[in-house]
Amino acid sequence: MSDSKPINPGDALKALLPPLALARLGALRLADGAASVVLDVSGLDALERERLELAVKEALGGAPGVKEVRVAMTADKVSRKIIAVGSGKGGVGKSTLSANLAVALARLGRKVGLVDADIYGPSQPRLMMVEGRKPAARDSKMIPIQSPYGVGVLSMGMLIEPDKAIAWRGPMASNALGQLIDADWGNTEILIVDLPPGTGDVQLTMLQRHKPAGAVIVSTPQDLALIDAKRAMQLFEQAGVPIIGMVENMAGYVCPHCGEVSDPFGSGGAEATAEQLGESFLGRIPLTITIREQSDAGTPSAAGDGPEGQAFMAIARRVATWLDNQ
Repeated sequence: MSDSKPINPGDALKALLPPLALARLGALRLADGAASVVLDVSGLDALERERLELAVKEALGGAPGVKEVRVAMTADKVSRKIIAVGSGKGGVGKSTLSANLAVALARLGRKVGLVDADIYGPSQPRLMMVEGRKPAARDSKMIPIQSPYGVGVLSMGMLIEPDKAIAWRGPMASNALGQLIDADWGNTEILIVDLPPGTGDVQLTMLQRHKPAGAVIVSTPQDLALIDAKRAMQLFEQAGVPIIGMVENMAGYVCPHCGEVSDPFGSGGAEATAEQLGESFLGRIPLTITIREQSDAGTPSAAGDGPEGQAFMAIARRVATWLDNQ
């Protein structure tokens, strides 16, 4: 009489799993031809989870006795912080700062996502080189488009036909914002939200339903822009959202031929305003043709090590330090 024990069907199936699935296996059970697999997918983004599920189904789908493979996924809840990037008026470079801040934080090792909530001029698809791509959905949630810079991106512009104006009333814009923020962001830790200019419906929805951990205010140095920037700061403060600091954009024009610096928009206004209001000054970004060319080409300056990229990296380090101290 043999002393050998029959092979457990679950153990036999485990031997077929790929190494990553085996390392994340929570439970495996075979009953009535259905193989039920529970995986811990903490730290994986949406694309990595999808690939893992497909690998498990492919590995077990042809096993003896298996007619169906069911995969359940569990994950530790990610503590995600929303950083709102706002301004009182348009044309101050808020979207450019948002894109470069996201890329710079990713270069610092942070897991970053970028939401383009500007319904009037969604520009992040061009800035982040994801133009023309549409997000897929999983379990009724959008899956962010992965940019070449390690940052997931979702934009209002991805929800409409190309080159068509967005003519939405307040509730429509608010609902769209909710879809973007409540998307399947996976292991994203920091969500940068590029807000439209002003203090309208999108900003109010953000404050009421998706309260940011903090806000970065962008302004050019001239008085008119600073007046509007103060209004944006007041809105966040009234909602109990801390101001991380102010950024002065287009702080000086550097001539590409002679290198001379001039100040067509003035200089130092944002820094002086921050000091006057008791807020932090995060840094200034120069007005250079390089930033314009790189933005149009979908290659954010923060992805490189030129002087423009270094300016964005310095701001990102201050933002990261602020987050770490919260």
